[in-house]
Amino acid sequence: MAPPEVFTIADIRAAATANLDPKWAQYLNEGAMDLITVKSNEAAYDRYRIMPRILRDVTEVDTSTTIFGSKVTMPFGFSPAAMHCLAHPDGEVATSRAAAKAGIAMGLSHWATKSLEEVIAAGKEISSGNPYGLQTSSANQKKYIVELLRRAGEAGYKALLLTVDAPAIGRRLNELRNGIELPPGLKFPNIAYDPKSFRDTKRETNSTFDSFIPWVAGVTPPHMEIWLKGVYTPEDVALAACYPCIRGIIVSNHGGRQLDGAPATLEALPDCAAAVRAINASRAPEQKLFLGIDGGIRRGTDIFKALALGADFCFAGRLPIWGLAYDGQRGVDRLLELLRDELEMCMRLAGCKSLADIGPESLAVVEGGVPGLIRRLPKL
Repeated sequence: MAPPEVFTIADIRAAATANLDPKWAQYLNEGAMDLITVKSNEAAYDRYRIMPRILRDVTEVDTSTTIFGSKVTMPFGFSPAAMHCLAHPDGEVATSRAAAKAGIAMGLSHWATKSLEEVIAAGKEISSGNPYGLQTSSANQKKYIVELLRRAGEAGYKALLLTVDAPAIGRRLNELRNGIELPPGLKFPNIAYDPKSFRDTKRETNSTFDSFIPWVAGVTPPHMEIWLKGVYTPEDVALAACYPCIRGIIVSNHGGRQLDGAPATLEALPDCAAAVRAINASRAPEQKLFLGIDGGIRRGTDIFKALALGADFCFAGRLPIWGLAYDGQRGVDRLLELLRDELEMCMRLAGCKSLADIGPESLAVVEGGVPGLIRRLPKL
């Protein structure tokens, strides 16, 4: 039977959840402890209102931008997320084909259920233009990182997305109650050993910026950018910026899977964006520090709001998995079509022809709860 038509990401999520085994639906949809941060990641976007502007020529709207040194069709890409094959047998290969077809960036998790080589090869069969980044964690053992980066460099990945907020795994109650061992027939082909799950990983939790960042820069292929994923505070933005090898930072709380009660990523974004602006003011343009965000993005208007608050680029990890569970690659294709249409519509109605036109003055914040009085944000 053909899947039902969907018109929003919420529709896709509902259809995907209905198709999934309840155990894996809980794993994909939930996070740490009481899900305070999981829920806040989405709710934070509702505090902002978009201010429509009129009598502007928005016949042509340009959503394109550049990331990892490559032009992409919109400022949105797939954040690395583990185990896409839980949602569909084609897993990360189908996700890659959808990303290539749409011309967007894709981050691949170290804990993918397809090999990094076959994932990027599937995308290159469709397009040679969209860029790929590979994720690993600063807690992983160095000997495994060296081999992973060698493979990634040879395969054509353009960035290392280094997770830095996971020296230990958060207390995820659904995982503790249900277990997360891989179903029979699935493996982690990018892990040099054979763990049953990422809770079985061999970790080095004593890595610090002073020792680890210079080391990882020395073993990363020269053509790969290094981005840090899992930054929450301006203090850590400044710390990361001390290392010239760091090209970008992603404000991320691991989808609410690490420290429950941590800020929603959109709540943390403005302070981090201010820190990045101060750093970039003293740098040459070619040394610009880029700022990304993931967590809670469910609409094209959410992308608009994140850009207005200072992000250069937006990521989401759960969305492609929901698309896969809904209808395989076609589900991911549809999801990206919806996001693109919603973003273009939002830009037209807000009077923005290009991403450069989007700024804090495009928003107002609701004060004293929702609904409530709004306060326009000032132009930078």
